[in-house]
Formats: sequence, structure tokens, C-alpha cells
Amino acid sequence: MACFLVPAGEAIVTTIAAKVIKKKEKADHENMERNEISEISEISFSEKLGWLNKMLWGGSGLLAFEHLWHGEISPFFPFLTAISDPADTLDMLHEMATSGTGMAVLVTAVWGIFVLSLRKMQKNEEKLKIFNKNN
Repeated sequence: MACFLVPAGEAIVTTIAAKVIKKKEKADHENMERNEISEISEISFSEKLGWLNKMLWGGSGLLAFEHLWHGEISPFFPFLTAISDPADTLDMLHEMATSGTGMAVLVTAVWGIFVLSLRKMQKNEEKLKIFNKNN
């Protein structure tokens, strides 16, 4: 019915946060000395947050299309057909609280595991570089 609204809401929040963080990272980057800039090779947090945004927007878009396909969304106000009937509205809110929240949490958890795995791989790569320099 409207489960796609929860991940879409999270996507809105993370999109705004990514823009704010990117602006701050850019300001911090401009304040660094030139020799420090060459040492930065890590992927920025705003870029990683961008990956989460793409996952959330993509999933929300596909779910919205699926709901449109099944006639649960209309091009006219109130847009969600479940809002027309109070009994359906309660079912819609329950679906958003269970399925929508579950999907948003799952997507965020998968992203978090990916980011942690990436960090672990980068640390291992740094250790390998140090080891190769010493030998």
C-alpha cells in the first residue's frame, strides 16, 4: 500500500545529510595544506552515504512502481487509494510500520556491513603496503 514511503523518507533525510556533510568535507579539504592532500585516498563519508541514498531511492522507486502497477497509487488526490477508507488507512499504517520499516532497516544494515567491510579491506591494504616497504 504505502510501505515505500518509509525508505523514501529515509532517503530524503540521508540525501540532505550527505549534501551537508559533503559541503563540510569540501571546506575541511580546502583548509588543509597541500602536502596533506596527497595523502588522502580514502573514500569520503558523503560518498558512502551517497551509496545508501542510491539504494534507498532505487528500492523506493521500484516499490512505488509496483504499487502503481497494482492500482494502489492513483494520479489524483489523495494519491494513495488506502486513504479513502478509514479501515484501509489503518492497514496502510500497519504495513508502513512493519514492512516499510523492515525494508529501510535491512537496506541500511546491508549498506553498513558493506562500509565496514570496505574499511577492513582498506586497513589490510595499508598493512600490506607497510609490510612491503619494510621488506
